[in-house]
Amino acid sequence: MDHATVHELLAAGLSRRAIGRQLRMTSRTVKLLADAATPEDLFQGQWQGRPSKLDAFKPYLDDRWNQGCTNAWRVWDVPLGYQGSYQRVRAYFREKRLSPGPVTARPPSPRVVAGWILRRPEALTETEHLRLKAVLVHCPELDALSGHVRSFGQMLTERQGERLPQWLDAVRRDNLPGLHTLAAGIDRDRDAVIAGLTLPWSSEVVEGHVNRSKMLKRQMFGRAGFHLLRKRVLLYS
Repeated sequence: MDHATVHELLAAGLSRRAIGRQLRMTSRTVKLLADAATPEDLFQGQWQGRPSKLDAFKPYLDDRWNQGCTNAWRVWDVPLGYQGSYQRVRAYFREKRLSPGPVTARPPSPRVVAGWILRRPEALTETEHLRLKAVLVHCPELDALSGHVRSFGQMLTERQGERLPQWLDAVRRDNLPGLHTLAAGIDRDRDAVIAGLTLPWSSEVVEGHVNRSKMLKRQMFGRAGFHLLRKRVLLYS
């Protein structure tokens, strides 16, 4: 309403200063509204590049646009948790329609994508699923890596060590050098890894005692002998 009112007063011949006095607006606000040819232009310019509530839902809007749905009103009222205004959705679609090049959502950071891949799929929100899907579609290598990581995570949490040989073969078939290094290290100690992924017993208690002893030794800067270290370990226990 403010945008329309400012332009009506400008058309009537009032100066920007007079409009500011009449509407009780600052000169900066009047200039912003007057310089915007349409209300949608208010979402560009100095606001462009800043985070908005719409950012997380842009992959969904991109998918709907690519499917042929270019009506902002039809995609605005969807049960995805978006609490922003219809004007932002409309402005994004208008930018897509008028831009000579493709307009898509800003890609998430590598750390964010890694977090999505490492978490259980059921722990992701619907929006995170959509954003991860958009990333994997554009990167087949990352899509393959995501499948291997989640498959290994399932083996680890559900103790399915018998699946390890098949997992190693599947990794070798993909062009993923970084994962090949991991697979080679696992294969060198295959029996122990399978046992760790299958049996209910663990050496974590022993490893904990070893790490504690190393910590106590480092605290003495290597200047004490075995007898003092033994006393510190017994007292620390």
